[in-house]
Amino acid sequence: MAAEPGTADAGTAEAGAADAGTVEPGASEPGQDDTGPSKLLTAGSGAAGAVLQALRFNGDGLVTAVAQQHDTGEVLMLAWMNRDAVAETLATGRVCYWSRSRGALWRKGEISGQTQRLVELRVDCDGDALLLLVDQHGVACHTGRRSCFYRAARDGGLVEISQPLVEAEVLYASAAAPPT
Repeated sequence: MAAEPGTADAGTAEAGAADAGTVEPGASEPGQDDTGPSKLLTAGSGAAGAVLQALRFNGDGLVTAVAQQHDTGEVLMLAWMNRDAVAETLATGRVCYWSRSRGALWRKGEISGQTQRLVELRVDCDGDALLLLVDQHGVACHTGRRSCFYRAARDGGLVEISQPLVEAEVLYASAAAPPT
């Protein structure tokens, strides 16, 4: 079960760990450890502040974030994060985004149960994009597909290359509308 906002999920976060976005000394790189993902390195040592200082948020206070499955390299989705979403993600290990359509924090899976646990956060060279290496539980896309990137330009058209694994109506049965 995922941690509630503001709490550490046992097994995914270690209090007082080193810098966010790095692997503890002696630990394997994500995807290299056959015993499971590396431990999340949290904001306990001020690492969240260092990450936030390195980021260049756009005029709306947002930065793009690409979620990638840590062990397979599969690109799952692209979303937006504000300062609070980045800080919460680092503090809890549960990925939190900013929903532009709702104008609010969006804790991945809070309605659908399809959560993302942060394995590693990486900042690009310009500080204007994040790569989130995650452990995706369930599907990532609100359409019920594993990845939001399910359409490909092929043979002069746009072709669906994957089908829903879960119907959106089932994912969001308790919500008025699926998040975007």
